[in-house]
Amino acid sequence: MSSYQVIARKYRPQRFGDVVGQEHVTQTLSHAIEAGRIAHAYLFCGPRGTGKTTIARIFAMCLNSTGGPKPDFAPDDPKALEISEGRSLDVMEIDGASNRGIDEIRDLRETVKYAPASSKFKIYIIDEVHMLTKEAFNALLKTLEEPPAHVKFMFATTEPEKVLPTILSRCQRFDLRRIPINLMVDHLRHIAKLENVEIDDPALFAIARGADGGMRDAESALDQLISFCGNKIVETDVLSMFGLTSQSQLLSLSNALLNGEADIVLREFNDLTKHGKDLGKFVADLLQHLRNLLVFQIMAEQSALVGTDGLTRMMEVLTNAEASMRDAASRKIFIEIALIKAIDARNAVSIDAVLKRLNELRGGDAGVSAAPMAAAVARPAQVMAPSAPVVAKAAPQPARVMQAEAPARQDAGGTLAHGTLDLQALWPQLLEAIGRASPFARSYFIEAHPVSFVKNVFTIGFDAEFADHISMVDNTKNHTLISTKLAELGVPGAQVKIVKAERPDNFAAPIPPTATPEPARAAPAPVQQTTAPPVAPPKSPAPAAKPVQLDPSEFKNDPLIKKALEIFKGTIVEVRV
Repeated sequence: MSSYQVIARKYRPQRFGDVVGQEHVTQTLSHAIEAGRIAHAYLFCGPRGTGKTTIARIFAMCLNSTGGPKPDFAPDDPKALEISEGRSLDVMEIDGASNRGIDEIRDLRETVKYAPASSKFKIYIIDEVHMLTKEAFNALLKTLEEPPAHVKFMFATTEPEKVLPTILSRCQRFDLRRIPINLMVDHLRHIAKLENVEIDDPALFAIARGADGGMRDAESALDQLISFCGNKIVETDVLSMFGLTSQSQLLSLSNALLNGEADIVLREFNDLTKHGKDLGKFVADLLQHLRNLLVFQIMAEQSALVGTDGLTRMMEVLTNAEASMRDAASRKIFIEIALIKAIDARNAVSIDAVLKRLNELRGGDAGVSAAPMAAAVARPAQVMAPSAPVVAKAAPQPARVMQAEAPARQDAGGTLAHGTLDLQALWPQLLEAIGRASPFARSYFIEAHPVSFVKNVFTIGFDAEFADHISMVDNTKNHTLISTKLAELGVPGAQVKIVKAERPDNFAAPIPPTATPEPARAAPAPVQQTTAPPVAPPKSPAPAAKPVQLDPSEFKNDPLIKKALEIFKGTIVEVRV
């Protein structure tokens, strides 16, 4: 009669592709082999039964396979079979719990000097390495730091915090995860099919739930159930054998608990104890259920705080941070900055949304208010833009047609009454006031001219030659700036409108200020509003406008320029008017 082999050993993975739920480890090792970047020491950490020693053994097969190292060796490769069956003279598996003293490590230090018998590498796999004594670790340290080229170390442990930091710093560390229930159920279903065992899904989920993320525990439980139940297994068999609480019982009791129905809670619990349920496991299952409920409520609450676009932008920030974190000098500071950027990204407005709103405002729709746009750009630093330096130039937008309006008088609470506003006299003073606050804005408005002041709306026009300037200056910030300066000049409460309009032939363009500016004129006397500037022929021809000279350093320090560079992550390539 042939000896029986338990399921955990019979179906133990023999290649990286057979390992369940640890792709982040197996793929990294496969790529390292293909790239020839094989370190001298590896540490595999994780809960019991998640595949630490199995992965170390498969890694050893890859390194010492015929024609290796290679991640895809033949299933019948003789050298790989030697390692799998524990017959290889060049791969030694050591139990750290049984060989934990300094004498055993000294023996190891002596054997590493000798070349492998028939393979490329001599490999030492030390399980439960945290059990070694401090003296044994220190004895191993020198060998681990400068091992011979033909020696590789692979350590496995469930308690990496007990391994000396000096050992950890000399190893490539891989943390294995608890295997998700759905992956475990699929694997158990596959094994049951190979074993000709009929088992329903509730039973499989019960086994996986009891295994707590350990595949070896799940396989051992299936092995035991087959011996107990034969070739047909149902959920009640699993619950009975391992003292587990069914999902329906757990839901019923937790429902009564949440509703404050003490009598039902005690009755349900008493029923569980009479059927011999594991009370410790019951409390753990109930705690896990309530924890899942809490997570669900938090997720539902948080999902209402941000939309899909906001979540996507936050994930983009954190994804970029994850990719760049390895090169950061201080990971803590790097992550702190990434988290702050994620907060900014949550409230960010996409460039497409801003441009769309600008197009709406510039389309001349009188019913469109600028207030929503002001809210949209209230935090301009949060607008998501490409990180590469760019030089942006907005496309010309359709010009708004100015509606002719009849002259109007203001009431006692208004700004003007009984007279005429001299727009041509006011305009140079307004340009000078704008230039003191923002030389950048003035460099554009120097090409503009006043059109009208009707019903408290100050209309500024750009000739067709300079129509592309409209898209650069027609924004909430400049509207506020002009309104403020008009108030300082004696025209408070004015609204601003910027349009495409022909410059009158008799309009004299203002001369840019010299190094010694003239004293500011007194504010014009309050007068009646009119739709067009008065015709007042000058005694002598007005001098032509001189080109505006911009100091590059002053240009870079302009608040608008600074904000634009911050928003678009750009650099100044050239300054020109």
